[in-house]
Amino acid sequence: MNSETIAQVARVNGVQLNTADAAPLTPEELRQRACTELLRQAAQAAGLLTGSDPPSSDGVLSEAATNAIEALLERSVQVADPSDDECRRHYAAHTSAYQTGEEVRLRHILFAVTPGVNVGALRKRAEAALLDVRNHDDQDPDRFGAAARALSNCPSGAAGGDLGWLAAPDCAPEFAREMFGHAEVGVLPRLVHSRFGLHVVEVLERKPGVTQAFEVVQARVAQSLRQQTYVTALRQYLSVLAGDATLEGVDLEAAATPLLQ
Repeated sequence: MNSETIAQVARVNGVQLNTADAAPLTPEELRQRACTELLRQAAQAAGLLTGSDPPSSDGVLSEAATNAIEALLERSVQVADPSDDECRRHYAAHTSAYQTGEEVRLRHILFAVTPGVNVGALRKRAEAALLDVRNHDDQDPDRFGAAARALSNCPSGAAGGDLGWLAAPDCAPEFAREMFGHAEVGVLPRLVHSRFGLHVVEVLERKPGVTQAFEVVQARVAQSLRQQTYVTALRQYLSVLAGDATLEGVDLEAAATPLLQ
């Protein structure tokens, strides 16, 4: 996540997304507001929302705008159900994602994102800690534990960051996606982002799970493919809207996925 903050005022077709005197937004937050405003205006143009609906001043839409955008997307972004062959190919290429019982033993250093924290400075501290433990862990086996005790905002810091054995349901979903279905062992070469903040993570051991039969997970496979297709279609739709709009102070090209809540 880019932790740089936005101070200038940004607009979509002249509609202001933020104010210069408010708390700065991260680029991701600003892009999210821009995408939402593009859809709000498209809903108005399609006659699904009255022209008197007020723009959001804080990123929160009116109930009418939320309903109108849902109706707009239902009309404009449609995806077909994947075929049986497509599901089987996806399953064969991602069997590790359809395992049950997988566990990892890990420890972490948490740099918590709390209200008012300078995210840019926090990220620099987390990156420095990651670099330090990756460069010195071989020479100093307790380097990670010492860093966790000194720096971590998690109670596990007192135990050197040790979280013990975890299964996917024990973790926040975004954290689990980074931990499970992979073969990596050791200090991960990247920061892991979660709703709690930034994590420096060391995977100590892995217990592989049991791959479930295709017939058991077929519905999950199909849903995963539908979601992927929908995200691609939504991104293309937003790109069309952005191409027809006048954008000031926001770069939607930098978004990896449509930033909508």
